[in-house]
Amino acid sequence: MALTPLDQAKRIARHTEELVHRSLAAVGAKQSERRISADAQDYWRRDAGDRWRANSHWRDASAFRENDLWPAIGREHLELFERGARMTGFTRPWDRIVDWGCGGGANAVAFAPRARQYVGVDISADTLGECERQVAGACGTPFTPVSIDVDAPEAALEQITEPCDVFLCFYVFELIPTPEYGERLLRIASRLLAPGGLALIQVKYDPGGWWTRPRRRAYRSGLAEMTTYPIAAFWELAERCGLKPETVQLVPRNALDWHYAYFLLSRP
Repeated sequence: MALTPLDQAKRIARHTEELVHRSLAAVGAKQSERRISADAQDYWRRDAGDRWRANSHWRDASAFRENDLWPAIGREHLELFERGARMTGFTRPWDRIVDWGCGGGANAVAFAPRARQYVGVDISADTLGECERQVAGACGTPFTPVSIDVDAPEAALEQITEPCDVFLCFYVFELIPTPEYGERLLRIASRLLAPGGLALIQVKYDPGGWWTRPRRRAYRSGLAEMTTYPIAAFWELAERCGLKPETVQLVPRNALDWHYAYFLLSRP
């Protein structure tokens, strides 16, 4: 469909803004992780309208109306996980699933029917409530909401007291403040996974271009470009955090965005 003049103008404005912020970061004008974390907390904590709901993957956001995109998210991720489970010989029951950054439940409605308990972790209490409603509409699996702050993700370990068999994390790592912050999440995943457990974690990969490096400033206007990783670097980071990389699948582009990498990780 052809873009209207207004849409073209908005696209040019977004491109120009992105160029400005990346240029500033390149000459050293990066914001601290604390500052970016505060901006992220402020953005995700409260409902800010349709764009916020789309970014949080609420089913009623306009981006998911009159199409199959919302249910396709969970369906495709479940198929990806099941292929990885077969490949690695992962046959144990999925008694407890932890969904880190569960959003409005697009993944939960696909995975929760397979679990005895579904734990959703998110920053927004409203989003946790929406995810719980979607799970209740899909199955009878009990849903446990876990609310965290951006600057203290480790607090989840005080609320999730039992290990999980499956750890999921989709559309989160590109939103975190910095690549260094990602190490904290991987160490949390390693602590939460039971020995022999399996994790599926998606990141945005950096193919090596100037435009695909971590942004490191101006969170609100570029949240989906905030953090990227070279594929080998994330693989090695997961190993340092006590997780065993089993495989990685690259998705250069899909209906939501581009440069996605799905890492299947086990807990030895």
